[in-house]
Amino acid sequence: QVQLVESGGGLVETGGSLRLSCAAAGSTLSNYNIGWFRQAPGKERDFVACIGRSGGSTRYADSVKGRFTISRDNAKNTVYLEMNSLKPEDTAVYYCAADLGRILDIGPYRYDYWGQGTQVTVSS
Repeated sequence: QVQLVESGGGLVETGGSLRLSCAAAGSTLSNYNIGWFRQAPGKERDFVACIGRSGGSTRYADSVKGRFTISRDNAKNTVYLEMNSLKPEDTAVYYCAADLGRILDIGPYRYDYWGQGTQVTVSS
């Protein structure tokens, strides 16, 4: 079983950048597809981006395409989410999640293991 820990969240102004990290322990990260999701107060948990085991496949939500980049370093057992041109509507708790399945899926129900989340706040 893998344990996931997110870090890198914080408060940033509109147009700013942050890089989130998702570090894994207890299992080899390369065994999993990894997704990033976010949840704003009073809203459902939404898909942001995901990356396949080798890093060769990625998917993004339309709302973040061109602004966010997901990547992974399996040697460091870490997945990253580089977020640029941040907007107030990006404010949310960001979660990383791991999936053992074969398909790179955007549905949160597909993911088996979750981190505790990291808060991202974008001020206007």
